[in-house]
Amino acid sequence: MGSPRHLSLLPDVSARLEEWPVPFADGIEILKGFSGQRVVALASGDPFWYGAGSVFARHFASSEWCAFPVPSTFSRAAAQMGWPLETTHCVGLHAAPMPRLKPHLATGQRLIVLLRDGDAVAELQDYLAGEGFAKTALTVMEALGGPRQRVTQLTASDPAQPFQHPVCAALEVTGDGAVLTCASGRSDEMFDHDGQMTKRPVRALTMSALAPRPFETLWDLGAGSGSISIEWLLSHPTTHAVAVEANPQRATRAAQNAQRLGVDRLRVHTASSIDALDALPAPDAVFIGGGLSQDLLEALWAIVPKGCRIVANAVTLEAEALLAQWHRTEGGDLLRIELAQSKPLGSKRGWSSSYPIVQWGVTR
Repeated sequence: MGSPRHLSLLPDVSARLEEWPVPFADGIEILKGFSGQRVVALASGDPFWYGAGSVFARHFASSEWCAFPVPSTFSRAAAQMGWPLETTHCVGLHAAPMPRLKPHLATGQRLIVLLRDGDAVAELQDYLAGEGFAKTALTVMEALGGPRQRVTQLTASDPAQPFQHPVCAALEVTGDGAVLTCASGRSDEMFDHDGQMTKRPVRALTMSALAPRPFETLWDLGAGSGSISIEWLLSHPTTHAVAVEANPQRATRAAQNAQRLGVDRLRVHTASSIDALDALPAPDAVFIGGGLSQDLLEALWAIVPKGCRIVANAVTLEAEALLAQWHRTEGGDLLRIELAQSKPLGSKRGWSSSYPIVQWGVTR
């Protein structure tokens, strides 16, 4: 079994040839139908690096298959460029949106990206130029290691050219576009919002209290623009987050922010927080940014697992009193955050204070 391109590369064989269907997942059931027979499934390069190997491993017992990897496209591209793979970001865009690159876009960064087909090169150029990195140098490599191998050098601002699958590109990022900083508390301008969001300084303190760790899942309740869950996902590629927002426009905006900032794995539920709880995967941390109430805290306390970290921010006196009550009975840390920013005051400057915020953080 294999794609038409792979099957066409075979010499004359007596075995039955089966084309792998599109979408790829449909081929798994066909492959299962050959159970008990000797079957060869053809895939490019290293099947366990953005390849088909992980799909096979999920659907078949380890005793049912063995893999024979060869140099991956990433390895061949790095050898072509003379780049060390350990310091080069490798990204699979053959089945993912272009904004997955966003967290890696910074002048001096080297990337090798797998692309869906030849047309995707122009899409990549347009994306880089739109993000302010039009000066990025691209080395486009077609059919690496094969008889029709071709290497083309251009920049993101150059006119589109025709390329053929299979294709990848090596990028040397250059430009003055906005860069996602490595620290939490990223600029408010990174997020599209209607004012309903946790602002940068408070977001940095909130992320410190949530303390994301690899493989952990966050519930972002009353998510607004999704800024907290997006920061959580940007902290590590193995993290997961679910944003719950009752306002449909804000829920859509949160999903769009996540897509644009390269963390499209964010799951967004349009519902009230209490109504959504039973349908969510078990959390390691919970943030309450909106809709704080006694009923919500009681529901959370009953449903989240032991060891789950809960962080809630309050602005109103009523919400402050509620958090003070829960702090008295359940412990944790209770902070009062008061911030002031300098603003013009006539011909001079003065301090303009924001509403104080009370933050309660506790481990269940």
